[in-house]
Order: sequence, then C-alpha cells, then structure tokens
Amino acid sequence: MSTRNSQASKTAARERIRAERERQKKKDRMRRQLVVAVSVVGVLAVAGGIGFAVMKANEPTGWEAAKEAPQVAPAHTQGKDHTEILIGDPKATQTLEVFEDVRCPACAAFEQSSGPALLKDIKDGRYKVRYTMYSFIDGMQGGEGSKNALSALGAALNVSPEAFLKFKTALYSTKYHPDEREDLYAKDSELLKVAADVPELKNNKAFETAVKKGTYDRWTMDMTALFGRKGVKGTPTFMHGDKKLVMDQIPQRQMTQAQYNQLALANFKKMIDKEFGPAKGTGAGKGSGGGKGIREGEKDPTGGH
Repeated sequence: MSTRNSQASKTAARERIRAERERQKKKDRMRRQLVVAVSVVGVLAVAGGIGFAVMKANEPTGWEAAKEAPQVAPAHTQGKDHTEILIGDPKATQTLEVFEDVRCPACAAFEQSSGPALLKDIKDGRYKVRYTMYSFIDGMQGGEGSKNALSALGAALNVSPEAFLKFKTALYSTKYHPDEREDLYAKDSELLKVAADVPELKNNKAFETAVKKGTYDRWTMDMTALFGRKGVKGTPTFMHGDKKLVMDQIPQRQMTQAQYNQLALANFKKMIDKEFGPAKGTGAGKGSGGGKGIREGEKDPTGGH
C-alpha cells in the first residue's frame, strides 16, 4: 500500500470516528432532554396533585358546605330566607315567640311538662307561635345533633305544621330525648326511629329521603344563623313582641318528676295568663299585651330577621 493510500485510509477512519461521536452526542443530548422533560412533567403532575389535594382539603365539607348550597325551603315557612315558622290560627291577633334547641335539656323539660298546654293554646286560637330553632349546643358540646334534627324538622314541616309539632314533641319526649352530651340525633337512623311515632311521617318516603339527603340542610344553616335574634342566646326563651317573658323559678327541693312537671306547668300558665289574660277559648287572650307580637308579613320591630 502506498503512503498516499495509507494516509487517506487514516483520514477516512478519523472522519468515521468523528461522525460517530457526533451522532452519539446528539443521542445523549436527546436522552437528557427527554429525561428532563419527563421529570418536569412528573414534578408538575405531583405539584398538581398536591395542589388539587390542598384545594380539596380546603373545600368546605358537611355543614360548612351546606351554607354554600342552594336553599330548599320547607313548605309552610315565610319571611326572609323562609326562616319564619309561624303556626296557629290566622285569626289569632297575638304571637308568642318560642326559642328552642333540640338538644337542650331545659327545652325538653319544658316540652315534657308544659308542651301540651302550649299546643292547646295554639289550637284554641289564643295566639300563634313563631318558633326560632337554634343549634348552639352543637358548638358547646360538640357534634351536629341539633342541626341534623332541625333539618329533619324542616322535612316534617314540609309535610305539614301538624307533623312538625308532633315530631318536635317526640324528639323532646322522655322516650327519645338524649342527654345533651350524647350526640344521638346526629344519626339519621335515630331521627327516623323517632319519626315512626308520628302518623304523618311513618313510612313517608318523601320525608325519609329528605332526611337522608339533607334536603333542608342549607335552610337549617340559615335558621341557626338567627342565633342572638332579639338578644336571645339561651333556650327555652319566650317573647311577646320585644318583651321577654319570665317564669317563676321552681323551688330547689327534693321532689318527684310528676311534682316538678306540675309546678313547671303552673308557672308556664301563670306567665301566659299574666301576659295574654286568662284563657277564654277560641279568640281569647287579647289581655294586657294587646297589639304585641309579629304577624305574617309584619316587619320585626327590633330590626332582626
């Protein structure tokens, strides 16, 4: 082989080696770019996943979410946000306002002793009653039984005012009402068990569905937002117009439950007679408090809801 051919062969070999190195460098660059791209996508995906998880974690849940849901108001309600539960003879000229919390033991004691007398006054047309239901015990004791029971009461009210009153009476009864520290009414199954004692609600599929789905949860949150209305922050409380009615205290002495109930009933009747005058049957009770109370469509004189 001549020196020229030998030199040409070496030159060609070096070109091939150089070209191969260039190709290899291009492959390495592409591989690195691909790895970086995949890594970036992975990081973005993880970041997106973390962001989504954080976003989901910060989304309101349960009763907080109910505040943002569209309101479905029960039938037989009125006023702003449909939070007026006004029950009684439309011809009754007076309105007694009753403030209660379903988990409240004092409310249960009142309902068990004097509830029937209140219902009789409503039936006799002595006055209408506006119920304002609170849920502050959920905050004090923890839980959600007051709110859940109120939502179920909304479902009962949607059936009829009579169903509402009977269901509320059953919820406060000695048979069912739990210790306020026991959040029993947070369970839909417990509420439906109580409702089975109310003829209008027993085997009522629409009512059961509303309880299970929380149809009136948003309405419940609107109702409980009235906490402090007319300055009322404890239950049970009774008002006639902007006047808070006060019952005599029951003496602190040992007595049976029957004796307690008898005294409590006497005190309730005394308070009502003093404010509305002695009961005289249908249309009675205009008494000394004439003109007080709110009526359908009347603006709350205190400026409250």
